[in-house]
Amino acid sequence: MNEYKKRFKRGYDVLKKMGRENLMLDQKKLLPDMYDISVGHLFGDIWGRPGLSLRDRQLVTLAANIALARPSGNYSHYRSAKHIGISQREICEVILQVGHYAGWPTLSHAVRQYNEVLKEEADLKQGKRKRRPLLV
Repeated sequence: MNEYKKRFKRGYDVLKKMGRENLMLDQKKLLPDMYDISVGHLFGDIWGRPGLSLRDRQLVTLAANIALARPSGNYSHYRSAKHIGISQREICEVILQVGHYAGWPTLSHAVRQYNEVLKEEADLKQGKRKRRPLLV
């Protein structure tokens, strides 16, 4: 297997562990090479590196995205965090910690996003709605 395929496989395996194998399919549809590069580089080279556990990388990514008040992306990271065993309490502690360093508005923004994810998950369990693409 060539290096390119190894990177992609390593990245896709990380996505599967995170419960995110359907992530970035919009990239795949728009430009398959973009998807392949994202999976191979971001998840294969970066997320798949030794040195930090998948759990640690997820916590770091949540903290960075919360601090930067990303309008999207955090939804899937909240889901991934829960999928790999990070508790709601731990996610809330990350939000609280980051809010004190990055500013209170970032905390408020993160709380709104996380509450959207929790509400959607509750609605999905009750069969009230389908998953919205933004929250994948």
